[in-house]
Amino acid sequence: MTQAQTQTETKLYTFDEFIEWYPENSEVRYELYDGVIVEMPKPRGKHSKLTGSLGGKLLKVIDKMGKTNIWFIPRESIVRPFRDKSGYEPDIIVLDEDTIGAETRWESESVIEKATSVKLIVEVVSTNWQDDYHDKRRDYEIMGIPEFWIVDYAAWGGREFIGYPKQPTVFVYELVDGEYVKTTFRENKVIVSPTFPGFNMTAQQVFDLALKPGTAEA
Repeated sequence: MTQAQTQTETKLYTFDEFIEWYPENSEVRYELYDGVIVEMPKPRGKHSKLTGSLGGKLLKVIDKMGKTNIWFIPRESIVRPFRDKSGYEPDIIVLDEDTIGAETRWESESVIEKATSVKLIVEVVSTNWQDDYHDKRRDYEIMGIPEFWIVDYAAWGGREFIGYPKQPTVFVYELVDGEYVKTTFRENKVIVSPTFPGFNMTAQQVFDLALKPGTAEA
């Protein structure tokens, strides 16, 4: 996520009110945190480059898996967790064409409410790292999202998560018996994904996606 700026309104919004409020063709993204609308400037610079490049790498793996016509990465979507006053727009979300038909709000509002529609969510960390490590990790787990990545390429997270001295880290959370099991990847450790077994990139190769094109290959 990019640097967030909280809206000045004191009104607390429900999810439905947030969606109704959401401006069409907006130049920025918005998310809802405990009823508060938060302005999320569109990713720029290294954050944008890493997010776009990583999405491209995942699409290549999807193609190799023969899932091109089944799994897809939308340009925009808003995930509705079970809590009524929150709603998130992931940096990357992989959706399942076979099950998304059960989403009654997808065609009209790009809203995802069911974990069965989701194969993977990826959040790329920025300065407001608490949102990813706390709010989203908790809500995606409760919702039942099967796999969730936190990509902390600039080591923004707290020492509790990435240690000291801080190191760029990729966390892969796999849902097992209703709870997330975390695996940590740093430096030249190859990322192991339950959903994408052919991903075959090290953590450092993922971080290098934020640099000039061509520095990391799948």
